[in-house]
Amino acid sequence: MRDDQQILDLLRSLDRLPGPDHTEFPDGFDYQEAEARAAALSERLSDEFAGPCSLDVTQDASYYFMVSVPAALTEAGVSLGIRLSNYGRLAAVTTPLPDSHADLDDAVADGALSAVDRRRVETALAELGCRIVPLRLLHLRYDGVTWLADDVPGASVLSYGPYAGEATWWTRFFEHL
Repeated sequence: MRDDQQILDLLRSLDRLPGPDHTEFPDGFDYQEAEARAAALSERLSDEFAGPCSLDVTQDASYYFMVSVPAALTEAGVSLGIRLSNYGRLAAVTTPLPDSHADLDDAVADGALSAVDRRRVETALAELGCRIVPLRLLHLRYDGVTWLADDVPGASVLSYGPYAGEATWWTRFFEHL
């Protein structure tokens, strides 16, 4: 649990970074660098899984890139999604949906992710300097410093888990805003 607290402290620290009037990315965000990292991840996972792992680009979100590993390429037969946040080289791995499993341990125990595939993803992300954030932490209610913490009339947020429909740390760092 010590590591959980360190990760939550990191999320809160990244949440306070200065930025434009929106929450998509902090000041100094280097889109080209992030794009190159995402492309490298897609290529690496395509090699590791012996088939094409698509790279999706998104807008109006706190992440711009997601790499998808098709179910047909995984040992468990479950698709994987790896979202790369625009903040602090954070990564979130879904098996297959954002609220399917609390973390990768849970996904392996449930049979949705093999230990071999887990190592492939973790190694590729680590070599690119990315840190995986457990989904159970991302699905905690957001209590940060941006407008997401306010009850804004008419605002809707995307989230999953026990606080679905409310802002969570997932919303802050891995979702459309």
